[in-house]
Amino acid sequence: MSTRQIHAVCTHDCPDSCGVLVTVDELTGRATKVQGDPAHPVTRGFLCGKVARYLERVYSPERLLYPMRRKRGVKKGPLPKGEEANAFERISWDEALDEITAKLTSIAAEHGPESVLPYSYAGTIGQLGYASMDRRFFHRFGASQLDRTICASAGAEALNRVYGTRVGTSPQEFANAGLIIAWGANIHGNNIHLWPFIEQARREGAKLVVIDPYRTRTAALADTHLAVKPGSDLLLALSVMHVLFREGLQDEAYLDECAHGWRELRDHALRAEHAPENAATIVGVDASEIEALAQAYGKAGREGRKPAVIRMNYGIQRAENGGHAARAVAMLPVITGSWKLRGGGLLLSMSGAFGFNGAALQRPDLMQCSVLGREARMINMNELGDALTTLNDPPVKAMVVYNCNPAAVAPDSTKVLAGMGREDLFTVVHEQFFTDSTDFADIVLPATTFLEHKELMGSYGHRLVQLSDAAIAPLGEARTNVWLFGQLGLRMGFEPEWFAVAEDALIDEALETRHPWMQGITRAQLEAEKQVPLHFPETLPWSTRAWFTQTPSGKAELLPVPVWVAPTESHVTAQAYPLQFLPRKADNYMNTTFANLSGHQQMERRTAGVLEMHMTDATARNIREGDEVRVFNERGVIRLIAKIDEQVKSGVCAARLDWNKLSREGANVNALTSQRLTDIAGGATFYSTLVEVQRV
Repeated sequence: MSTRQIHAVCTHDCPDSCGVLVTVDELTGRATKVQGDPAHPVTRGFLCGKVARYLERVYSPERLLYPMRRKRGVKKGPLPKGEEANAFERISWDEALDEITAKLTSIAAEHGPESVLPYSYAGTIGQLGYASMDRRFFHRFGASQLDRTICASAGAEALNRVYGTRVGTSPQEFANAGLIIAWGANIHGNNIHLWPFIEQARREGAKLVVIDPYRTRTAALADTHLAVKPGSDLLLALSVMHVLFREGLQDEAYLDECAHGWRELRDHALRAEHAPENAATIVGVDASEIEALAQAYGKAGREGRKPAVIRMNYGIQRAENGGHAARAVAMLPVITGSWKLRGGGLLLSMSGAFGFNGAALQRPDLMQCSVLGREARMINMNELGDALTTLNDPPVKAMVVYNCNPAAVAPDSTKVLAGMGREDLFTVVHEQFFTDSTDFADIVLPATTFLEHKELMGSYGHRLVQLSDAAIAPLGEARTNVWLFGQLGLRMGFEPEWFAVAEDALIDEALETRHPWMQGITRAQLEAEKQVPLHFPETLPWSTRAWFTQTPSGKAELLPVPVWVAPTESHVTAQAYPLQFLPRKADNYMNTTFANLSGHQQMERRTAGVLEMHMTDATARNIREGDEVRVFNERGVIRLIAKIDEQVKSGVCAARLDWNKLSREGANVNALTSQRLTDIAGGATFYSTLVEVQRV
């Protein structure tokens, strides 16, 4: 068999952004193998369990391959898995595009263009597929803007407020650390290519501390696991600061040079309520554990010791006070000066290091060319339920869904599904499979996988710009986001110079940037080398001082001081619903991507359809292992099977996200979550959820 090897990049929502080598049979054009690129300095030749089986996804018999239209008389709503096609009839792309164009035009004429809502997120994080031609189309049309805040906005804004950008310690530098703190970071589940560098550090004596309400796979492998209560991270960070300042473990010279407001922060942290003995009960760990953590963190990097590094992840900011919690944790390496040593510092996101020309790709200026002649209104994606059921002036009359599965992932799903089920809502879904969201579609369009199109990639976990080549031709009639929205723009009569643009030209536009770390990186270089490191300022003193130039003071901003306030739904406020609920993500799915594939389901069988409870809480409710239980609050109810274990502590219970149609009685964990937003940046508050549990 004659084969060739193509270099691709995994474009799923993961910090690792792995280089992937795809083996293709030259006779059939079929991909026969995917493997990690051994030349990639972070991928290093292996793939996660999700993508290692990627060909099962690409060639699944369940792939959507042709445009389809809902059959006349078939109501919108949940469809049994495997029977969805019965609700639709196959149509051509021309028919689909003509119908979409006609419907959007008539809806805009009657209700105004803002009655059309795009709904997308990070089903792909490639520069072209995530935000290029789609944004151009909706900007030019005058559609409502979507505030894409469901995952990372509060944490991203926290970094911006402290550092002025989103940059951090590279994965390779973790190998130089003496203390590694995984704060809300399940590295084994969603950042596996960082793990070898952590293990390298541990072989040389480093310790790993995991701070997480759930005993993740990462926590199970740690030297220390602090099982904090959900929503208490901010108070824990302040308590750590209390010990650092009380014991004189701050780096005053570094603070004077690189921080603004550190003395005010010191005075605030030293308040009595932040002392470990006073914070411990709310945080949910012993005061001695907080003391030990703070002492180890403050002494790392001193007297010949290796530095401390924090891998903070986005779980920390999915509580109502999550934005300021992320701010507080981001301040810790400034207090100790751990940035001064290689291997020290913090990593949440590296996305600020990539200066792609987003304005050229997305063309927000085209809103001025729409019939509105102004910027369109903004709708927060976490408030989709309200947007579809109560919003007026104008109401949402059409929704175009791509890169996302809102019927499963959006909070307060009872409202979301009620809205999506409206017969007067015209819904288009561009997808790879029949999902919970396609069950509510009028038109379903087939989408490509990352093996089937060209893409430009940055990363939020490392510092490589990468080019992903199309390894195989699109299956069936699957089409890219770029093609779809370009075609819609042309059929609307929009300007060809903006919508008849090929992928290579878009890549050139994205790389035409003044960002100093991307100067000289061209498509030609990427075509030849596939992966090119950013021109990161490695020659500067390792103090991050160069990053702070984007803050108002030119230093790390520690003001206003972060103040702990209990979330509206937390163990501090619990009354009618006394248990804190963790709607977790599966280790072997990517949010809800991969959830329909049997191989991935088998890897997740331990937590399929179960509610994990502590024995104390189960006994108090006369619940035994294997009992069917109702988990409920004022927003909804789900049914699960009780699993009594030590993965959570008393007062906390957990279940994982799945498709509605794969869940008992067709309701997943988001029937219980709220549309309440985080303290900054309008993020989702999935982990500020209270419930009660009863045996059925």
